[in-house]
Amino acid sequence: MAALTMPGPSPRRPRAGRDNHAVIDEYLERLFGLTGRLAMVTGGNAGIGRAIAAALGRAGAELILVARDEEALARTAAELTAEGVSAHQFSVDLADRAAIDELTARVPRVDILVNAAGVNIRPPLAELSTADWDRTMAVNLTAPYLLGQHFGPGMAARGFGRIITVTSQQAVRAYGNSGGYGASKAGAAGLIRSQAEAWSRHGVCCNAISPGVVHTAMTEAIFADPERARAMAERTMVGRNGEPDDFAAAAVFLASAGAAHVTGQTIFIDGGFSVH
Repeated sequence: MAALTMPGPSPRRPRAGRDNHAVIDEYLERLFGLTGRLAMVTGGNAGIGRAIAAALGRAGAELILVARDEEALARTAAELTAEGVSAHQFSVDLADRAAIDELTARVPRVDILVNAAGVNIRPPLAELSTADWDRTMAVNLTAPYLLGQHFGPGMAARGFGRIITVTSQQAVRAYGNSGGYGASKAGAAGLIRSQAEAWSRHGVCCNAISPGVVHTAMTEAIFADPERARAMAERTMVGRNGEPDDFAAAAVFLASAGAAHVTGQTIFIDGGFSVH
């Protein structure tokens, strides 16, 4: 029997008088473009938060970067501004409720709220101090709650909003001295579902992103030990640990009009770590 010959793909035909690239760009902008949106990213000065902020800015959003390290904030804002991204910066200790109140008083609205700031204090649970517990909960759970309470109703009133919170594998599994950190991230995953329940009917989609093992300053202790880093990589399905830029596309999608029917979810961006 003679081999079947499959036809090749039909060539794209641009609309009359329009360049084909313009048609594609217009379609992608309609789905994923963030022009005209105002995005606040906590922890936007480093690691996953910085990568997400850069991605949202490059997709057209105006950025408000929030973190405690004023020098790193200034450096990040300057680098993004040099790329043509509009970026503002606020140095805020998110464990301080008064500082959060001051921040929200200065920022009248946001369309996209990304909670990427985190405190990673993980001694064995028996050695975890009450002060460390309180600070972990304040930054990892209470700050996303307070910011959501301030900005969520306004998003709902305008008919559009996105809340994205970075959680952790320790929200669903215990390893590596999860302690207060794991409890805070489990709470953050629950909070995002409650926010979705409250505001999704009004156009506010609320989702969490759960990383695997990602090479950032927060995880430097793992990557300082090549054997330990290799063991973590072997637990993935893709054969490598994560990098901050792995979160760029997912963040743009979740922030965009294209994600209008995605809410209350935790998206695991971990190379298969969580299911292997």
